[in-house]
Amino acid sequence: MVIRLPWLLQAVTLGLTITLASGNPLFLQTGRNIKPVIKWSQPMDTWNWTEEPRNDEALFSPSNFTHKLPPTANETELIAHMAALKRNYSRLLWDSDKSSNLPLFVDKALKLLNLKQVYYEVEHSVMSKVSCTACKAGAGLLQHYMRLGKSKEEINKMIYKFCVSLNIQSARVCDGITRLFGSEVIYVLKRVTYGPDEICSFVIGDACGDVYNPYHEWEVAFPPVPKPPRHDLEAPIEKAPSFKVLQISDTHFDPYYAEGSNAECNEPLCCRASNGPALTPGGGAGRWGDYRKCDTPKRTIDHMLKHIADTHTDIDYILWTGDLPPHDVWNQTKEENLKVLQETVAQMSDMFPGVPIFPALGNHESSPVNSFPPPYISSPESNIGWLYNELDAQWRRWLPAGVSHTVRRGAFYSVLVRPGFRIISLNMNYCNNKNWWLLLNSTDPATELQWLIYELQSAEFSGEKVHIIGHIPPGHSDCLKVWSRNYYAIINRYESTITAQFFGHTHFDEFEVFYDPNDLGRATSVAYVGPSVSPYYDLNLGYRIYYVDGDHDATTRLVVDHETWIMNLKEANLFGYPIWYKLYSARSAYMMSALRPEDWDRFIDNMTEKEDLFNLYHKHYWKNSPRRGICDGECRKRLICDARSGRSHDRRALCVNIEARIDGASPTPQTWRAWFYNGLSVSPSVEQV
Repeated sequence: MVIRLPWLLQAVTLGLTITLASGNPLFLQTGRNIKPVIKWSQPMDTWNWTEEPRNDEALFSPSNFTHKLPPTANETELIAHMAALKRNYSRLLWDSDKSSNLPLFVDKALKLLNLKQVYYEVEHSVMSKVSCTACKAGAGLLQHYMRLGKSKEEINKMIYKFCVSLNIQSARVCDGITRLFGSEVIYVLKRVTYGPDEICSFVIGDACGDVYNPYHEWEVAFPPVPKPPRHDLEAPIEKAPSFKVLQISDTHFDPYYAEGSNAECNEPLCCRASNGPALTPGGGAGRWGDYRKCDTPKRTIDHMLKHIADTHTDIDYILWTGDLPPHDVWNQTKEENLKVLQETVAQMSDMFPGVPIFPALGNHESSPVNSFPPPYISSPESNIGWLYNELDAQWRRWLPAGVSHTVRRGAFYSVLVRPGFRIISLNMNYCNNKNWWLLLNSTDPATELQWLIYELQSAEFSGEKVHIIGHIPPGHSDCLKVWSRNYYAIINRYESTITAQFFGHTHFDEFEVFYDPNDLGRATSVAYVGPSVSPYYDLNLGYRIYYVDGDHDATTRLVVDHETWIMNLKEANLFGYPIWYKLYSARSAYMMSALRPEDWDRFIDNMTEKEDLFNLYHKHYWKNSPRRGICDGECRKRLICDARSGRSHDRRALCVNIEARIDGASPTPQTWRAWFYNGLSVSPSVEQV
């Protein structure tokens, strides 16, 4: 998940404060003694990925388990299931009385200063022109003070002062954010040569206009090898051997979680001893976790892992898609984050001895959060080697030694799992638009995508099928438009090689479909977005099980089926004991004959036409949380569009037909622009904190 708090304190606080004080921060008069922006150029990157060793030895031998796949459903069962859902709709309404979870003093400040909409958008990644204006104001003000020659200390002091005086957050949160993020942001902004329009279009995306910026326009190079002829995908053979695969994502383990502590605090993360005791009846943190802004206690993670080990004794391998530390982003240190990494790696190893684990790096593993400097940032205080070197040391228990060079360079790697089957783990923080370092130059950071092309081309030559894993989904609004566009082109070029993708980050249970850029009616790939373990926030806890076409002569390496398992947090805290159960399996719940890209595309069409089917998906999306609320027409458009968007910040091209079809069935049709800029009634995409 991506905490947006730094934006709130730097862009919003500074920008709107100076707007109130002086009118227009972007056109402030400058003094005569203006210090120029530092002339900075990116050092040359001489890494030649083709000369590095490549893993060509199969990593593990399957245990020859005969996995029993979930049963498929017939139409009668599906109709009965949706009828039951409809009968329980009044109960859903009764359970949906969720509050905003905003502290009262923050709520008042936001209303007075018209910041409430910005706060919501920043927290939920539903950006509009309101956030764009705040971003431009903040960026313009910071650049103005830099040109005036204000020192780093003076600017940080000003950030802290505005944060406290506006009651945006508590004094200790303001202090921590300023200390952790101020120096980095100032360092970067001093070295960029463009203004607030370009900066905010880069960070926010569509809602801030598609501003042309030559510093952030680039394309990867493909080898001069023709794309293989396209063949229709055959559905996997029923009852063929399969792999059983576990995905765990976004655990957000909080070592300082305290049962009974204040769960309604005035900070971005509560339920800790430092928040003090509960101030109201029912305001205390639950024993097994809490729906409010709280992360996962150790006892809950222990219980989940033991349940998985006892229930799924035949797991072949595990996908672990990142975000290990908690959401106390104002209070983190490198040492604390490394300790969480070390403890959770040891915990996974102890609980699943002998089971291969393939990890991917989340955006929360760094300190500050979202800070992932490319390799050319070599200064000791900014270099990311402290994290990547430790990742290599910890992941080495599962990965072959030959991948160390790419893990230490950029926290990505490629492993041959079985003959003809490869897993590639990407560091998706190089597409993260909250990674300030990319403002300097976003051109294929760490040469990751060019390396990916080399790996995929080698796999194509070798007849290998590939699964890609990562943290931030490439179609999510947190992924840079230019990076996502290039990744989309790679997926299209190697559609016959890449048979599945797996991500996390959003905390919801969802998926993204990719299409041929030259024919947006033809689906080419699907990315599965696994649910979070953390309940942060308003969510039940969950994990995914996949059944992957296994070792046999006609294997497709496609996902044959998947199922989501959850723990109902409300019941666990009420009765004192968690019960994990299977919420649904995809083929049975959605009446899908297979899970090929074309099948998921057809499912999107069916959701667009059938409201009952969409309501079923919405229930699963929220992991059956009693706090999920009602999804109205705007919300429905957004969630269905999310499923169709493997390419970020391009919803106009990908979703215009969906909007028209849903609006056509609505008594009050709205335009795409109205939906995008004014649709604040949508279900929030929590990840973003």
